[in-house]
Amino acid sequence: MNKKSTDSRIHCEYSQLIKLQSQAGFFSLLPNLKSGTALSGRHSSIFRGRGLNFEELRHYQLGDDIRNLDWKVTMRTGKPHVRSYTEEKDRNFIICVDQRSSMFFSSIDTMKSVVAAELAALTAWRILKDSDRVGFIINTPHQIHWLKPKRSQADLLHRLQLLSIKNQSLDISSNDDSEVGFSQFVTLLGRLKLKEATIIILSDWHGASADEITHLKHLQRHNDVLGVLISDPFESQFPSQNSHWVVGDGSYQLNLNDARRFDLANKGLGEYQDLKKEQLIQLMAAKGLPLIEADTSGHHIEQFKRAIGGRQ
Repeated sequence: MNKKSTDSRIHCEYSQLIKLQSQAGFFSLLPNLKSGTALSGRHSSIFRGRGLNFEELRHYQLGDDIRNLDWKVTMRTGKPHVRSYTEEKDRNFIICVDQRSSMFFSSIDTMKSVVAAELAALTAWRILKDSDRVGFIINTPHQIHWLKPKRSQADLLHRLQLLSIKNQSLDISSNDDSEVGFSQFVTLLGRLKLKEATIIILSDWHGASADEITHLKHLQRHNDVLGVLISDPFESQFPSQNSHWVVGDGSYQLNLNDARRFDLANKGLGEYQDLKKEQLIQLMAAKGLPLIEADTSGHHIEQFKRAIGGRQ
């Protein structure tokens, strides 16, 4: 694996993603959290508990729950039958980690792409610690990688290595193909026909339209969707009007050389960021979940753990 930088703020190292395993015990995604935190306990929480697997159809016995009566079989045979279930031993988590070109940015300390990768690794280690299955969707400038949920440390190490490789391939010349937009990412989630899964999206949500948010709301009917918004202060406001700014997207440039242009640019940034945040808040509100936010200040691990009620 070629190193493009030793600065952990710009690119994440595979070794650093492994080290985050040591912090997985300081928070919980599931049952031990206090009621009212973003991810409450598994059995009394707003998140779905472990599902039930059908095991057998048998004759009714005294003490069986009548709610489990199979009325069709009972009517056909003339004898009461009940459906027996066992609790699933694990739960599927899908971590969607955005590594597109818009994530290769920071005006403070740590690139958004590094924030997403490190939070993905931290969350994955916690999921594995709970003996659940963890899968990944890694969205890169040229390809969307789908890695099925597995409960294996060896598989997780392989996936974190792939994540670090994709992270280190990002640079200022990175440009996204048309096939890797937020729309294609949401379409993939829909094609997977997930049920009773927890989907965690770590992204700046660049390119997410109202239609994509609506599709995620549909996914929320049979799954739990947790949105994590990774942002940078520059995306909502330029810091100083006295400076001469030239901004661009790789194809076009805008010269903010007077107060009027500067104010219009700041207004547009603020409105866009507020709209995106409001859409995400509405998505989370469907389950009573707060929107989790992390920024590029370098404190994203603490911000994430604090948001879900973990210990510092």
